[in-house]
Amino acid sequence: MPVKRISLSQTIIIAIISLFSLACLIPFLMVITGSLATENDIINNGYSLFPKSITFMSYKILLLGSNRIIDAYGISLLVTVAGTLLSVLVTSLGGYVMARRSFKYRNILSVYAIITMLFSGGLVPWYIVCVNYLHLKDTLLAMILPPLANAFNMFLIRNFLLSIPEDIYESAKMDGASEYRIYAQLIMPLSKPVLATVGLFVALGYWNDWFLGLMFVDKQELQPLQLLLRTLVSNVEFLRSSSNAADMQRISAQLPSESIKMALTVVTIGPIVFLYPFLQRYFVQGLMVGAVKG
Repeated sequence: MPVKRISLSQTIIIAIISLFSLACLIPFLMVITGSLATENDIINNGYSLFPKSITFMSYKILLLGSNRIIDAYGISLLVTVAGTLLSVLVTSLGGYVMARRSFKYRNILSVYAIITMLFSGGLVPWYIVCVNYLHLKDTLLAMILPPLANAFNMFLIRNFLLSIPEDIYESAKMDGASEYRIYAQLIMPLSKPVLATVGLFVALGYWNDWFLGLMFVDKQELQPLQLLLRTLVSNVEFLRSSSNAADMQRISAQLPSESIKMALTVVTIGPIVFLYPFLQRYFVQGLMVGAVKG
């Protein structure tokens, strides 16, 4: 079988895309090398792909609290997995209802969802409702329930479902299928691209969130990873900026405040880096179709 020859224009396009792909890796590589650079090199020379000196001091400082970091990792993983599954379920149900033309209140529901995107009750009423009425203080649900239903994700799913022919719903109804069966066994398998897209958005939001933990969690054993690492960075910055005692200044001068930020980024980015390749083929398709239909 003859080998298909690549034209000059195709070669140029492949070369440009390859160079662009390599350029996208540069910030990630600079984060890794920055976490291995000494504090003096970063201060004097800035971040570089090739640091003059290599040290693991930042990772050693993180290992001093390895038990708490591992516990916080477990909390963040639990919150991310549970929150993502529940959020995709809730938003897909909302999007499914708004996409059904036979549901006469779907426009009212859509307007209500839009209002929640434009207006909010404010931080204080929201906190009072979550703590005094929902009793979410110092619970894992405090980091799962507040962002559970997202109107933007509902509209993304709704727009995707509008691209599915109405005849599919009608034929399923004629076969005696209920709405729940149509949703679970017919529509959801067809919606894998948009569900993967929404799932990635939601998982990123849950994984990177520290604000909910700061607002509702006082127990150290329930602190998520992002909140713990934020506290660690704040403590390092406090030591470096303190001028109350000479001993504190001597200790703070040895702390790699800049490189430890890069090390924290490397520690926290791992799960998302491994998750994205599995969802990438669904991500582009679901985002494009969900954005242009409707």
